[in-house]
Amino acid sequence: MSTAQLISIDTIRAAVASVDDPEYPGLSIVDLGLVETCDVNERGEVTIELVPTFTGCPALNVIADDVTQAVAAVDGVTSTHVGWLLSPTWTTDRISDIGKAILAERFTVAVQIGPKASTCPRCGGPLTDESMFGPSRCRSVSRCNACVETIEVMRA
Repeated sequence: MSTAQLISIDTIRAAVASVDDPEYPGLSIVDLGLVETCDVNERGEVTIELVPTFTGCPALNVIADDVTQAVAAVDGVTSTHVGWLLSPTWTTDRISDIGKAILAERFTVAVQIGPKASTCPRCGGPLTDESMFGPSRCRSVSRCNACVETIEVMRA
């Protein structure tokens, strides 16, 4: 029996799904939409291709190291290669419904899909942009018109 028969792609995907985004503990990189491909060959060599939220993200090395460690822990894996893709471009459309719920409930972060204005994750009220510049390039700061909370908005 070959190594590939012993290692299922589902096992590899589960290992990758165990990796959280370093900025959002409890939010898997799978739910954040970073995972593009997972492959394993007959020699137990695994290749994971990820899409960064933006190419200058300071967490890229941490995420790649965490994925490498999680996949390397799978029995039968002989090597792991994690690569970052420039295409396709990450957008907030890639975030799963579970990811959006985690961002809203645990981190009070709204998710903007396209040009559509986000709603407050606390009360559902409309948001007004305060600053297009947030803690990172993929985030901005808004204020809820209803509850007057300052809300971080994840955007593409």
